[in-house]
Amino acid sequence: MSSTALDIFRAAADPTRLRILVLLRAMELSVGELAQVLGQSQPRVSRHVKILADAGLTVRRKEGSWVFLGLGETGRVSPLLDAIDAWTRIDGGDHWTVADAARLAAVRAERAASAERYFAQHADQWDAIRSLHVAESDVEAAMTALLGAGPLGRLVDIGTGTGRMIELFADRAASACGVDRSPEMLRLARAKLSDRGFANVELRQGDMYALPLAGGTADLVILHQVLHFAQQPGAAIAEAARLLDGAGRILIVDFAPHEREELRTQDAHVRLGFGDDQIARWFGEAGLAMDRVERLGGGELTVNLWLGSKAGAARLEEAA
Repeated sequence: MSSTALDIFRAAADPTRLRILVLLRAMELSVGELAQVLGQSQPRVSRHVKILADAGLTVRRKEGSWVFLGLGETGRVSPLLDAIDAWTRIDGGDHWTVADAARLAAVRAERAASAERYFAQHADQWDAIRSLHVAESDVEAAMTALLGAGPLGRLVDIGTGTGRMIELFADRAASACGVDRSPEMLRLARAKLSDRGFANVELRQGDMYALPLAGGTADLVILHQVLHFAQQPGAAIAEAARLLDGAGRILIVDFAPHEREELRTQDAHVRLGFGDDQIARWFGEAGLAMDRVERLGGGELTVNLWLGSKAGAARLEEAA
């Protein structure tokens, strides 16, 4: 047996560490959140996490003063998770599985409630808040140039907010659907878009992780300044990719990595920006290829535009 396999089995040979792996499979968590779910002290949880990280089973990602934990490389972690699943089917699991799932749901609910409280309090100011971070006119011009001058087909705007992306691109779309979790945002979007008289626009309440739309029904999906609110950005991108047909495109507009911690504490940002490598990895896992990257600096925060497509992924496979 290789030393790598031995390291993995040694790292997993503890009930708490197995529980951590199962929890991180569900979502990325901070050390404090893991401690809350496990009912253990943060120093003790940190020691367990270090053992798992040394074996390559978990990874740490620092954002400002927070550290988020996720699973390691799929090829290293999947066999162990498959074994856990098999053993659970045999013996039905234990009481820790049920208790951890319940406490994890509470952590997830608190995160969502925090964001919902913010959205409810600031829905009528949302456009103004965005304008403080970046010149939206420059971003919109860059998006228009990146998408080109032709028809956009069937457009879906995830996290539509007050409906600005629909307002900007609906004239070029065969149909446009805006999805948002916040009723307050949708109320404002409906008020704004009804004044424009669009006949091809639909607004739906829904979650970015479980969109109320069928697969293969979109030609273009936009996530404009939405991903930094996502607890699981990779899952949100995968769900967006599910909507795309064979030639579909996805455009993500968000911040480059930064250290503005107050955006997390004051504005409910879960992520302090994203690197090109992160977006490219999530694109790849969702069956997409990175086609273009544009950067808009000049302010306190840099805004990046990432354009991906299923067609680009297909071309890469053919070339290989």
